[in-house]
Amino acid sequence: MWVGYLRQKRIRCKNLWQAEKFWEKGAGSLKPCGIRCERGTCLGVNRIESRFLQLKETQQKGLIVYIGAGDPNLEATRRLALGFAAAGADVLELGIPFSDPLADGVVNQLAAERGLASGTTPAAVLQTVRRIREASEIPVVLYVYYNLIHQRGLRKFVLEAAAAGVDGLLVLDLPPEEGEVFGEAVKGSGLLQIYLVAPTTPADRVAQIASRASGFLYCISREGVTGMRETVSKRLGPMTSLIRRCTDLPIAIGFGISNAAQAKAAASFGEACVVGSAVVNRIAALGDSPLLVPEVSAFVRELKTALQTGKRSVGKN
Repeated sequence: MWVGYLRQKRIRCKNLWQAEKFWEKGAGSLKPCGIRCERGTCLGVNRIESRFLQLKETQQKGLIVYIGAGDPNLEATRRLALGFAAAGADVLELGIPFSDPLADGVVNQLAAERGLASGTTPAAVLQTVRRIREASEIPVVLYVYYNLIHQRGLRKFVLEAAAAGVDGLLVLDLPPEEGEVFGEAVKGSGLLQIYLVAPTTPADRVAQIASRASGFLYCISREGVTGMRETVSKRLGPMTSLIRRCTDLPIAIGFGISNAAQAKAAASFGEACVVGSAVVNRIAALGDSPLLVPEVSAFVRELKTALQTGKRSVGKN
């Protein structure tokens, strides 16, 4: 495809208008390939940005699915990723297993334990992303704790992630006040910086976080750690209104979304919803069963179908 060709040849252009003269053949028609000009060099548009643009154009809600990498093993992670892509997931969030996942509830903590037990390392997760890229262009975000990045080496980790086909990094325990060095390392890599906004985040800090974020803002729907809940928070309306006053970025609602009805309700306040523990719980129950990929993918398809029947919220996006 032209995108891959241009990336390999590093074809130079003066502006976006010139870059968009290059085309690729789409499904039954010709369409702009989404090339952008960055620092005088043509690069393919980030998959996350591209997917949210597509969702906006088609007036659909996005579904972001989280799983713990290496649970029950990395081959299962690869097959689940491809199954989710086929089921309609818009973004895949891969949690790199860590010994002290402080932002996670018990379901995802246990997934991290299983990932570590299966021998999953950051390098092995990146290799799995490379294998996913052989068959799918689903956008991939790494859900990671900073200790793992620091141990690998910041610049090295960023370069390796970008080369593997990762699209964004969500660093759970890196506050924006301490993110300047990280931001400089990510700049120019093609990776997006995904940040969290909590229900307790004051307006001035929301603005500070939004100024550093790219791709989308992850809106935590309630206080506490990840995990399934019985209802969607009533605070989502005021929270997303505050965020929209600070940024034009898409908003993804996460933490506590357990089923299709909740996914639809949460997504009505933003551009996407994030479902993690409910998916991870199903993976835990099925383990190495041959039904793992078809059954969990069927649940993802159920979630996406529910979102397709909703209406977009009224906002800047």
